[in-house]
Amino acid sequence: MTEVSAEDQKLITLARGARGRIGAPAGAAVRDETGRTYASASVNLESVGLTAIQAAVIQAVASGARGLEAVVQVGDEDEQPGITAARDVGGAGVLVLLCNADGSLRTSVTT
Repeated sequence: MTEVSAEDQKLITLARGARGRIGAPAGAAVRDETGRTYASASVNLESVGLTAIQAAVIQAVASGARGLEAVVQVGDEDEQPGITAARDVGGAGVLVLLCNADGSLRTSVTT
């Protein structure tokens, strides 16, 4: 299993905060190619639904990110659509950490 670096631990903290602020099923945070971070939570509106990772990736892209270094998701959401979005922006090789609600690492994948 992947060891969580100090930089990735910061993403876990941001994702937990995003999730907790609105009581969402999941929160996510991403770090772009310049080191900037973006955090969001899953969105389920009548007109649109996004996984937490999709929402964070979209936030990064809308802010000018051209690549991703790392992605963290906290919560029990199925993240396949979010992982696909991370690959769309970051290409192959982006580390994705999937964590439990308490921030402990459940598994890691690479795009």
